[in-house]
Formats: sequence, structure tokens, C-alpha cells
Amino acid sequence: MTVTSDQLWPEPSDRVRELFRDVAETMLARHTEILAEMEEATLRDPRYLAIAQDPVLAESSDRVGVFALKKWLTSNIAAPGARVPPPDSEETRTYARNVVLRGLTTDEVTSWRAGQYVVWRWWLAECFRVARDLDELESLVAVSACSLTTAVDDAIAALAQQVDDVREEFAGGAQLQRYATVELLLQGADIAPARAEAQLGYALTGSHIGAVVWTDSERDAHALEAVSEQLMRACGAAGRLTVVAGTAAQWLWIPAKTVPPAADLEEMLSRHPRARVALGRAASGINGFRRTHLDAAAAQRLLSRLRSNLAVIRYEDVQMIDLMSADVSQLDQFVTDVLGDFEAASPVLHQTVLTYVEEGLNRSSTADRLYTHRNTIDRRLARVDELLPRPFADRPVEVATALTVLRIRGSA
Repeated sequence: MTVTSDQLWPEPSDRVRELFRDVAETMLARHTEILAEMEEATLRDPRYLAIAQDPVLAESSDRVGVFALKKWLTSNIAAPGARVPPPDSEETRTYARNVVLRGLTTDEVTSWRAGQYVVWRWWLAECFRVARDLDELESLVAVSACSLTTAVDDAIAALAQQVDDVREEFAGGAQLQRYATVELLLQGADIAPARAEAQLGYALTGSHIGAVVWTDSERDAHALEAVSEQLMRACGAAGRLTVVAGTAAQWLWIPAKTVPPAADLEEMLSRHPRARVALGRAASGINGFRRTHLDAAAAQRLLSRLRSNLAVIRYEDVQMIDLMSADVSQLDQFVTDVLGDFEAASPVLHQTVLTYVEEGLNRSSTADRLYTHRNTIDRRLARVDELLPRPFADRPVEVATALTVLRIRGSA
């Protein structure tokens, strides 16, 4: 291998180029498996916590990872061993805007190194597979290490520049100032209420309902404002505080005391099928401002953790599940243990039990709400007891919780 003055590493021989292309083609064919491992590795990195805990940001970051990996592999199929230009795509530009809008820095993307180590482990395994002798292996690994490390360095530097460009574009903007004030309140910083209210244009006294409104794709972000307005009206309010939390998400605070029923909100969202809403419990004052938002954010994370496509989630309905779901496998075991054969029963029986619990274990009102006869409810509940490992009356809360988990998981 030879090195010219404008190269960062030796130019590979024809044989090493051939091996490079072979490895890249194999990796590209298995990129889905590699990406899954990369995601697991970055989620374990504590520096990635601010992004990993926000489903919208995490999804945006994942799209950048997919694009960057495919670009490096396809570039090395076309020109094996050559320096790969940094990714410049709508995914990276969107991610840069999200980083700025959320008040983050490029320090959070240092977890890309964890993803790099995953790619390198896969790549090395393939290098050992294709190389015929130690000389080939040494040359292939040397060029590969330079190529991958430089590609990641270049990608991080390019993202940092994009973030700087976006930050300069947004400098002094009302949305960034509003977001900064909200972050201070959420962190419990010592900020005068009157000053915060003036900066936000929103009263911190009284009751608030926090909400996160988002879409899974920036292409559908046009629906956010309409959904936010409809949500405000559904809560019976005439105003709201809106903070742009990314290119496909908004945080809301609505001055109201009662969170609307999930069924009403689902009907409202039927006109915007790609929009999603998570709501916190109503709470009062500055502490309530913080708490209701944390509720809504926790509900949103729960959907992400359980890989659910549920359109509407209220924290008051899923608080127990949120507390139980740090380990999803244990949560699934809880459902199996509590429900037994009833887990596979018809949705009609599941809904009957949930309605029965919501109606305070009153069979007559359950029948009225489900538009059926009291005797029908009696027969259904008798069948439920036959299917459950223990009678429903022994642990109604556990059964209702397990059924709610099924409802959330069933939308995945």
C-alpha cells in the first residue's frame, strides 16, 4: 500500500479493495441486525440519556444512524477504502434542529462512539472471515480502522457545524427563549414566578394539564397545531402555553382542572390519524406545572418502551404500569401470571371487565354503559372467573392493570 500527500491512510491494493467491498456487501445485507445492536449500545450510554428518554428525539437520532451506516457501507462498495464524505441529508438537518430546539449540545452525540464500536466488532468478524492470510488481514484491518474512525469523526464534526448554523439562525428567537424558561421551571430553578410568567405569557397559578403532542414523522408535523388547538378546547380552556420541543413535537400546558376521557380524545384525533397525545394529571401552581409535564413525558416514554401505537394515553390511567414497566419482560410475566387463560379471551370480555372496574364494580351501570342486559354482564363475569387463575374479586386492581397493559401492547 502507498500513501500520497493528500491521503490520511495508505491506498489499499486491488486485493484489499476486493475484500473491503465483500465485507461491506455482507454488512449491508445484515444492516438491520447491526442497527438493533447499535441502538441497544447507545441506550446503555448514560451520556445519551437526554435523547433516549424522548421518543421523538430518539427516533430522529435512529434515522441519522440508519442513514450514516448505509452511507458508509454503500460508499465502500462503490469506492472501497476511500474517505467517505459526512452524511448530509434531511435526517441530519432535522436532527440538528431538534438538538437546538431542545437546548441540547453535540456532547450528547458522543454516544455515537458506542454505535461505532458495534459496527467495528461486526466488521472485524467479517475481516477474519474473508482474509486468506495475516498480511491480507493486517492491510484490510488497517484501512478499515482509519475509514470507520474518520467517517464517525467527520459525521460528528459536520453535525456540530449544522447545530451551530441552526443555533445562529434561531438566535434570539422567542421559541428558544420560551424553551429555556420552561427548562428552568422543570429543573426547579430559583426563578421569580412573575418573571417566568412574563417570559412565557402564561399564568403559573391555578391548575394546569400538561400534554405532549407529537407525530412519528416530520412529514406529518403540520397536524401538530390543529391537534393542540382541539386538545385545548376539549379541556374547556381558551388559551394554552405551547413550546416547540422538536421538529415533530410540542409541549402544552392548558389551564384546566379535568383531563378529558381518552375515548373523547381518540375520537378527536380520528381526523389526524398520525398525531399522538400524552397527558399528565391536572396539578396546581409552579410545582404542578412541573409535575403535570413530567407525567405526560412519562406516559409518552411508556408508549415507546412498550412499542405501542396507541394514539392517546393519560398518565392517570397508566401510572401503575409506568412504575412496573422498567423491565418489560417482568411486566409481561405479571400479565401472564395475573390473567392466565383470560389473557387470550375475547376483547369483549376484556372490555367488560375494564368497564366494570371503571363503573365501581356496579353491574347495572356496566350493562347500561355497554348497551346490554344485566344478565349478559353476569354471564360474562362468570366466564371471566372461569378463565382467571384466581377469582376476579380477589384482586380486581391487578386484573384491571394487566388488561390495561394488554390494551397498550395490543396497539403495537
